[in-house]
Amino acid sequence: MEWENQTILIEFFLKGLSGYPRLELLFFVLILIMYVIILLGNGTLILISILDSHLHTPMYFFLGNLSFLDICYTTTSIPSTLVSFLSKRKTISFSGCAVQMFLGLAMGTTECVLLGTMAFDRYVAICNPLRYPVIMSKDSYVSMAAGSWIIGVVNSAVQTVFVIQLPFCRNNVINHFSCEILAVMKLACTDISDNEFIMLVATTLFILMPLLLIIGSYTLILASILKIRSSGGRSKVFSTCSAHLTVVIIFYGTILFMYMKPKSKESLNSDDLDATDKLISMFYGVMTPMMNPLIYSLRNKDVKEAVKHLLRRRGFKS
Repeated sequence: MEWENQTILIEFFLKGLSGYPRLELLFFVLILIMYVIILLGNGTLILISILDSHLHTPMYFFLGNLSFLDICYTTTSIPSTLVSFLSKRKTISFSGCAVQMFLGLAMGTTECVLLGTMAFDRYVAICNPLRYPVIMSKDSYVSMAAGSWIIGVVNSAVQTVFVIQLPFCRNNVINHFSCEILAVMKLACTDISDNEFIMLVATTLFILMPLLLIIGSYTLILASILKIRSSGGRSKVFSTCSAHLTVVIIFYGTILFMYMKPKSKESLNSDDLDATDKLISMFYGVMTPMMNPLIYSLRNKDVKEAVKHLLRRRGFKS
């Protein structure tokens, strides 16, 4: 029986880019720089949205949540990844791995749902502007944001509990930079079809459903934009959505590429392809949170004006 080879695991080995020592050093520097940018960029965006009263609106409340989420998401994995790049023994304890799985999945799920609520907010603002103050009241948008966090935490808690209860055998090598839930699940020495089914249901509910909400919202927004006769009016309305739409395309584009591509490559057993997948995963985990504040600040006049206003209040001249 395969249970005979089962041992009590106290730690996992994170393979990462172990076969590419020079590449590890290069990525240590790059990821460290990106992480600092993530902390500064998202932290600044949160601070601006709190300090400037003009930004106390549903849109910027959601944006502040998104920035805080990106900081939390990257902090769950990047510091440990940086340490592992410089360490010869790239290990993580079983409990530490469980915590990392839980936090990573919770943040990822929350971001999917939050992007859906942000799309709904833009739909109401553009397609039903007269009813916007009623539909998107403070109680409503705070509840939507809180609901996004609750959904992320509950979904992650359920899936993480099911994974850590799986029997693990002597293979404790995680072929990833961090404790990504699918990578850990594959190490179990038992049938994981039930876990895969639960993950499929969760993916449909919390990734595909928000994506459908986003597509539906922007389809209706596009129809409304086309009804505006003046080109200036169309440009103004579209500019309010372009930043969010850009973030959605980057976020969902990377997820769909990672999890919905053909699996025929597995039969090739290619280390190069394996390393490529890990680098794509890193792009998803680091590049997207770094791009969010840049996209919103560069493509948003309100944020630029808020920065100028705060600088003037602090004694700087624009």
